[in-house]
Amino acid sequence: MRVRKLTFAALAVAAGLALTACNGDGVAVQPDESSAASASSSGGGSGSGGSEQGGEKDSAGEGSTGSGSGANAGVGKCRTDELEVTATDSTIDGDPERSVAVTFKNGGGRDCSLSGYAGVDLKTSEGDLSAKRSGQDTGPTTLKDGESVSFGINYPVNDSGGSGVKITGLVVTPPDETKSVTLAWPGAASLPVTDGSGSAVEVGPIGSAGQGGAS
Repeated sequence: MRVRKLTFAALAVAAGLALTACNGDGVAVQPDESSAASASSSGGGSGSGGSEQGGEKDSAGEGSTGSGSGANAGVGKCRTDELEVTATDSTIDGDPERSVAVTFKNGGGRDCSLSGYAGVDLKTSEGDLSAKRSGQDTGPTTLKDGESVSFGINYPVNDSGGSGVKITGLVVTPPDETKSVTLAWPGAASLPVTDGSGSAVEVGPIGSAGQGGAS
C-alpha cells in the first residue's frame, strides 16, 4: 500500500509539473501564433500585393517611357528655317500637263524628317489658288544634312487662246510647318480659266518625282 501511495504521489507531482510546463509553453507559443497570423493576414498579404502592383505599374511606366524615349531619340522633323527651297520647271515635251518641281535641301546641320504633303498656293491675278493633293500614299523621308528631296506640282496648259489666269508667285509651306516661303513661279505664265468647280493644280507627296509630274 505504501508503495502504491508513493507511486500515486509521484505520478501526481509529475502530472502537475507537466501541466505547469504545458501552460508555460502555451503562454509562450500563443503570442507567436498570433503574431504569425497577423503578419500573414496583414503585413505579408499587403506587402506582397503592393509589391506586385507596384511592379506592374513600374513595368508599364518603363514601357511607356521607353517608347516615348525611343520616339524622342529619333530624327526630328525639318523646320522651314533649316530648308533651302527652290522651284524649277520640270515639264517634258509632249506631256499633257505642265509641271514644276519643288526641292527642299537640308541646310540645318542635322538630319531631319519630312513626310506627307507640303502646302502649295499659287498667287494669281484672281487671288490665291490652293493646290489639291494627288492622294498618293506617302511615308516619312529622312533628309540627311546637305541632301535634297523634291515633289511635283502639275497644272493644265492654257491652250484656250486667251490670256487666262496669270500666275505671279508660288507659296510653299513644308509639311507640319506654319512658316511659308514665297518663290518666283518658274512655270508657264498662266492657267486656263476654269468653271470654279475645283482646283486644276495638283501637288504630289514628298519624294514624288517632280520631273514630268507629281506621280
